[in-house]
Amino acid sequence: MASTSKASRFFDLADQREYALCQSINNQAVRFRPVLDYFRVVSRLGDGWFWYALILTLPLITPAHGPALAILMAFTGLTCTITYKCLKRWLIRERPFISFPAINCGTPPLDRYSFPSGHTLHAACFQAMLFAAMPMLAWWVLPFTLSVAASRVVLGLHYPSDVVAGALIGGSMGWVSVLMFEGMLVAL
Repeated sequence: MASTSKASRFFDLADQREYALCQSINNQAVRFRPVLDYFRVVSRLGDGWFWYALILTLPLITPAHGPALAILMAFTGLTCTITYKCLKRWLIRERPFISFPAINCGTPPLDRYSFPSGHTLHAACFQAMLFAAMPMLAWWVLPFTLSVAASRVVLGLHYPSDVVAGALIGGSMGWVSVLMFEGMLVAL
């Protein structure tokens, strides 16, 4: 309980410091319907649909090590899901649109809490894995990954620190996964 109250006090302070930036980004996007629609679509694809499609096509794109990378991405993605769900339940940071009614919720969230951004965590994880295993494809996917991260703040679902934390955790998990199972990727 003591760690939760410490986390709560920390997030209360961080929320106040990030509020103005969140509100500014969110309000600017809401004014321009095409921008808002773009980030809604990116967010929906970032729910997993884009990544599922990519994982399923990897064996077709590169038969040499695509199947092994696809399996590794699927298992690493599951590990990411467990990680961010545990962190959210333990740290309990409310989403910006909940804490600050002036911030508009651009799309319904998949879960209640904000820290870290699960969408960004997965996107950064898979991006890191692609850079390690298939750099040419990684460059093509990078704009989508960056758009997913931006969408979380634009849509009022996350604070910038949620996105940064998600990127750091996910990117680290992706790199570690590839390093740990590098032999599997080369063997096939």
